[in-house]
Amino acid sequence: MAETAASRAGSVSRKTNETSISVSVNLDGTGKSKISTGVGFFDHMLDQLSRHSLIDMDIDAKGDLHIDDHHTVEDTGIAIGQAISKALGDRRGITRYASIDLAMDETMTKAAVDLSGRPFLVWNVAFSAPKIGTFDTELVREFFQALAQNAGITLHILNHYGANNHHIAETCFKAVARALRTATEIDPRQAGRVPSTKGTLV
Repeated sequence: MAETAASRAGSVSRKTNETSISVSVNLDGTGKSKISTGVGFFDHMLDQLSRHSLIDMDIDAKGDLHIDDHHTVEDTGIAIGQAISKALGDRRGITRYASIDLAMDETMTKAAVDLSGRPFLVWNVAFSAPKIGTFDTELVREFFQALAQNAGITLHILNHYGANNHHIAETCFKAVARALRTATEIDPRQAGRVPSTKGTLV
C-alpha cells in the first residue's frame, strides 16, 4: 500500500513575479489538508475540495494580494492541476469518468469529469452578485479553468439552481471533489490498463 500511495502523489513548486506557490497532493489520502493562501474564502473552498475528494493537499501560496486575489487563485489552480497530473502519471488503472449532482440546502450543482489528459472546461454557473464577502465570484471559474487545463481534465460544471452565492460556489467545489474522488480511484477490473481504446490518455 505504501508503494501505491507514493506512486500516486505529486508535488509542484511554482514561482513568478506575482506568486510563490508550493503544492503537494496524495490521491490515496483521507482528505487531510494544510492550506494557506491568504484568501480566507478560497482556503475554505480548497479545504472542501480536499476533504470531499479524499485527496490530501498541502498548499502554501503567497501572492500579490495588495493588488487583488486573481493571481493567487489562478496560480494555485495551475499548481494543484500540475500536481494532480503528476500523481496520476499515465493514468493506468483509474476509473477515469465520474459525475454527480450535489445538493446543499437550496442549491444543486452537477460536476462531470473525464480524466482524459485532454483539458476542457464547460462552465454553466451564474452568480447574482460580484462578490462573496470580499472574494470575486468570477474567480471561481478562473480556478476551475486553471485546474482543468493543468490537470488534463475535461470538466463540466452546471449549477441547476440556487439562491445563495456562497452555496453555489461551495457546491461547485464539493461536486468537483466528489467526481474527482471517483474518477481518480483505481478500478480493480481495469487490471492496470489505461482506460482508453487508444491505449493512452496523453
